[in-house]
Amino acid sequence: MTVKRLHISNDIHDQFVKQHPNGDLLQLSKWAESKRLTGWYAKRIAVGRDNEVAGVGQLLFKRVPRLPFTLCYISRGFVCDYNDKEVVAALTKFAVEVARAERAYAIKIDPDIEVENAGNLVDYMESLGYRHKGFEDGLSKSYIQPRMTMITDIDQDDEALIQSFEKNNRSRVKLSQKKGTEAYIAGRDDLKTFAALMKETGERDGFLTRDVSYFENIYDALNPDGDAELFLVKLIPAAVIPKLQEEYDALESKKQKLEQKKDQKKAQNQLKDIALQQTKLQKQLAELEQLNETNPEGKVLSGALLTFSGHKSYYLYGASSNEYRDYLPNHNMQISMMRYARERGAKSYDFGGTDNNPPQGSEHFGLWQFKKMWGTRLSEKIGEFDYVLNQPVYRLIEQVKPRVTKMKLKFTKGRKK
Repeated sequence: MTVKRLHISNDIHDQFVKQHPNGDLLQLSKWAESKRLTGWYAKRIAVGRDNEVAGVGQLLFKRVPRLPFTLCYISRGFVCDYNDKEVVAALTKFAVEVARAERAYAIKIDPDIEVENAGNLVDYMESLGYRHKGFEDGLSKSYIQPRMTMITDIDQDDEALIQSFEKNNRSRVKLSQKKGTEAYIAGRDDLKTFAALMKETGERDGFLTRDVSYFENIYDALNPDGDAELFLVKLIPAAVIPKLQEEYDALESKKQKLEQKKDQKKAQNQLKDIALQQTKLQKQLAELEQLNETNPEGKVLSGALLTFSGHKSYYLYGASSNEYRDYLPNHNMQISMMRYARERGAKSYDFGGTDNNPPQGSEHFGLWQFKKMWGTRLSEKIGEFDYVLNQPVYRLIEQVKPRVTKMKLKFTKGRKK
């Protein structure tokens, strides 16, 4: 049966993306809406047999500054069965037609297909005219999206989920539930608080952050369909102070019993430990009493945007305060979002991009170390392909300009010395 181009609504497109195993958040029409204020616009294609949809593609376009051309980007690839070569070929044919009409110099596509499941897909894509950009590391600057992400299987009960975490993380997750912070779903107005936390996080960790309008765009596009939620974690002092006081009193009672023992030599080490614990608790109580005076309603310590596409959930953006980190707000936030995502029907929880086991001390080691402790597996994608539509412009933008920019940077650095 011949594969033909179909004309479908955005709702049918999104329904197909959410139900398909190779569907992805970045292929939802609502995601394209969130990108409009950053200069991207979308065209969509669909193909099928006998009017039944077999594959779709969302093509994002962005104009090249000072040139009458665009870039076409099919983020996370066509949504289809890549073993169905007729469908892949048809989607490519119509993508090229649309991209040419939009004066695109190239089509970039990075299918959400893992290397271990790809078979001979690279060879087939190249036979259609694509150029594979290789298997560089996960956070290579050569790719638009990371080639490697970390994914946790959340389609299991609480005990199995927590047991899948690294041992040290299990105890911290359980402890975070007892520390007195509250994780909750916040509203649109709270995005200002989240953006402020993002700024604080960026200054601490050395990365550029977005204005609140960026997060509002994502929220406004995805939240009405239930595909985005803002989570915040708040420390409420009035709820924590009694628990800490009870803990302090229990230590005091234990201390008095130890002081009454005849053999004080054996008791001394225990008494020293109790003294240290009590000193720490006194400091925490004093901090919380002060917080209770200034912020009796509580203080937000961390936040995240959790997004969905069918059975997939994504930890899209996360931020945390520099204060009160002993209360483990991030751990409470992660386990709370995983539980919520599971209740919503999600089977996987994507932590986003990573390198693969980077060396200790390297730029991305801390990020990898954080993501791997959540029972994640490495999802190594097949990588990015370019379909060149205008060779001279492609060479100028993709090859010549980056080299010139690099040379200018080296020259500038040399002059500053």
